[in-house]
Amino acid sequence: MASLLTLERNPRAPVRVFPVDNLSTENVSLWTNSSPFFAGLPHQVTAEIASYARTRQFLRNELLFLQGQPFLALILLQSGSVKHTQVGPNGTEVLLRFSGKGDIVDIQAEARCTHTCSARANESCRALAWDYRRIEMFAALYPQLRDNISHLLNRKLEELEERFREMATEKVPMRLILALARLVQQIGKPSQLGIQVSVRREELAQMTGSTISTVSRLLSGWSEQGFVVPCRESVVVSDPEELRRRIYPACQRFEAR
Repeated sequence: MASLLTLERNPRAPVRVFPVDNLSTENVSLWTNSSPFFAGLPHQVTAEIASYARTRQFLRNELLFLQGQPFLALILLQSGSVKHTQVGPNGTEVLLRFSGKGDIVDIQAEARCTHTCSARANESCRALAWDYRRIEMFAALYPQLRDNISHLLNRKLEELEERFREMATEKVPMRLILALARLVQQIGKPSQLGIQVSVRREELAQMTGSTISTVSRLLSGWSEQGFVVPCRESVVVSDPEELRRRIYPACQRFEAR
């Protein structure tokens, strides 16, 4: 089997090195083995990829990359969460989505693409990072890695289509419930009261095509019903089962069409 070093003999621009301490290869391999990005790769391949990882730490509100910047690195979150925003032609910034623990923060088919959005740490984050040209070298050697990139891009498109369908067919209360259920899975953290989601009302309003006052009113009503606890800069889902029960009728309606 070919080696990455074989490809590196070809003249290329120098690979970017991240000025941070390395984790042990064993610890990095635990993350590569559990990430869908590296699914199906032989152990020796994931170990080789792991050997090129660098650790990164991002403070709350620190930018990971800006919209329009070249795609330089593959970033795998080990902890924390990241929010993705996009600025429109009129200068208005909107929230697109969140990435959480275990997620690849952004992915493109090739390194010469640019970021279509900006990413900012929603809280203190720890991550693994690879120079994306290095990842492209591995993808040229191992077709499974290229297939995994295509799979993740398809999942990203499917989520966007699902959210578009929700905006077109569901009323605001159901859109908010669906958004909370998605966020619980993506960035939820256990707390004494339930599953805490670090998201503000303004951000929930942007994600659901609603207003801050409507979101606040709905959260207050659900708080009285006992399955949501609104906090200053987060929402705690105290009864995830009740949240899922409220989604199920909407799923039945959709499947019956």
